[in-house]
Amino acid sequence: MSPAADRVVAALRSVLDVDASTFVPLHEPTFGGNEWAYVKECIDTGWVSSAGEYVDRFEADLASYTGARRAVAVVNGTAALHVALLLCGVKRGDEVVMPALTFVATANAVAYCGAVPLFADSEEDTLGLDPDKLADWLEANAKNLGGTCVNRTTGRPIRAVVPMHTFGHPVRIRRLSEVCERWGLAIVEDAAESLGSFVDGQHTGRVGRAATLSFNGNKTITTGGGGALITDDEELADRAKHLTTTGKRPHRWEYVHDEVAFNYRLPNLNAALGCAQLEQLDGFLASKRRLAERYAEAFADVDGVRFVKEPEGAQSNYWLNAVLLEDPAQRDAVLEATNDAGLMTRPVWRLMSGLPMYADCVSTDLAVAERIERRLINIPSSASLGPVFTGT
Repeated sequence: MSPAADRVVAALRSVLDVDASTFVPLHEPTFGGNEWAYVKECIDTGWVSSAGEYVDRFEADLASYTGARRAVAVVNGTAALHVALLLCGVKRGDEVVMPALTFVATANAVAYCGAVPLFADSEEDTLGLDPDKLADWLEANAKNLGGTCVNRTTGRPIRAVVPMHTFGHPVRIRRLSEVCERWGLAIVEDAAESLGSFVDGQHTGRVGRAATLSFNGNKTITTGGGGALITDDEELADRAKHLTTTGKRPHRWEYVHDEVAFNYRLPNLNAALGCAQLEQLDGFLASKRRLAERYAEAFADVDGVRFVKEPEGAQSNYWLNAVLLEDPAQRDAVLEATNDAGLMTRPVWRLMSGLPMYADCVSTDLAVAERIERRLINIPSSASLGPVFTGT
């Protein structure tokens, strides 16, 4: 075992207080509230599919929590992002800026629109898209043509920017908003990982016309599989609801569909689970914050390892905790040692620019994202691991 691997395993064990026979997953859901009661009600009443009171309640609760005027629940976060991009004007042949350091769903949603990802660099402090570096790239490589931002090299319109709040750490969204306003670019926030994260007291996903959330089984709260679009634009929300329910006009018995649309509806069963999870969100967040504080203390004196803390001016949900290694050559040894010890860890995603289906897309200089890719490791982050966790 390498010295770095020894130090990381020891630090994790000091925080998690588990013996060598215990397996600790990276992030698992916690069901300690009304999940069973609400799901059972759906089964008992027969309202298990795409209509029901829990869908309406879940949407209302999400809107209330995030401060958005509307929320539209869908089957997963990728579906939410796909529809949000379409409704914010992304068309076939457009380019959409996003961090190269993101989960593949961000790029896939753009591809579903027939558009092309344009990969940008990240910042080490936020792990998210670097707005200053993007501004410099646009000045050197884009032009304004009749009010449209156009890539000088490809000739394609650059229509939107999709910042992703990596592991729940908010990007510098105010500065990014200034850059996008300068170039007439729509912002569609991929807030899939950041439910419960705030910037200057405002929840993520509140800049731009629309944003999206995910409730996959490994997220801070889960609906099993699910996502949502949030917005202050009532018309956009109505269009999102229509597009995600197969474009069907409301009628007591007629099947009238007025456009090609999507079957992206969230079942009532899943929404019931989400309602129960939302009731426990404050407890989950408090527990995850205390776990992060314990990790920060444990790694403070570990040579060659830095715990990733929330950016200045932001309140992160600490969805997935992470450490950055000083020496990238130690990464695989740390991953092997921790997983051999029953402490599940994983590297950050491969950069999108390195995946075969996106290898030909335009990229800015990605020096920082490449450094992060070689050095970052996610560590166990379940809410149940936090010392203050109560289950409610």
